Amino acid sequence: MTAEIAVRNVVLVHGGFVDGSGWQTVHDHPVKAGYKVSVVQNPTQSLAGDVEATPRVVAVQDGPVALVGHSYGGVVITEAGLDAKISALVYVAAFAPDKGESVNSLIADPSPGAPVPPIPPPQDCYLLLDRERFPAAFAGDLPLEQAKFMADSQVPWGVDALSGAVTNPVWRTKPSWYLVAEDDHMIPPPAQRAMAERAGATVSEVMGSHSVHLSQPDAVADIIKRATTA
Repeated sequence: MTAEIAVRNVVLVHGGFVDGSGWQTVHDHPVKAGYKVSVVQNPTQSLAGDVEATPRVVAVQDGPVALVGHSYGGVVITEAGLDAKISALVYVAAFAPDKGESVNSLIADPSPGAPVPPIPPPQDCYLLLDRERFPAAFAGDLPLEQAKFMADSQVPWGVDALSGAVTNPVWRTKPSWYLVAEDDHMIPPPAQRAMAERAGATVSEVMGSHSVHLSQPDAVADIIKRATTA
């Protein structure tokens, strides 16, 4: 399998309310297949700060990179993917904004009947999901105790990160792949499909919650493999 690898470096970018440790199960799959895998730890205070964090990790890679983003991490890779080392973008149940769009603008007008993330008003310019509703909204296909722990260990998400608008969407110039989570209650699957189609991404779908990287790591690892061998 190692001989098939065209891109040997994978950089994983997490989304809001969580940190990079959630990538561990996905991380282990490509590592065993001969990839070098690195995980960005976003401050999640502002989009600008997160976009600065990603190139620092990309810079130390020894060749072409597949840049992978989950959820809000999709916004980060869309804006941070200009580096010449980055050869492919992989969106995992992620936002894929166009120029001028932000998380706020993408979630501003949900379709009738679409799930709405349980986000109470910000405190000191930071957001947390409602702890009681977190398991069903964010991690409905994970063991309840695991989902409750994720709710209890949330990373506050800065409102400046949500309002940060993309200036140069890299999916317009670089190939992209998109994994749709079919039971996502944070980013509705129809919205995921629409963003993927607009980006011209190669699309796969899997039955999974917004935490599809935890519940379906094989599917995530498979789409990463396809992006790196294309």
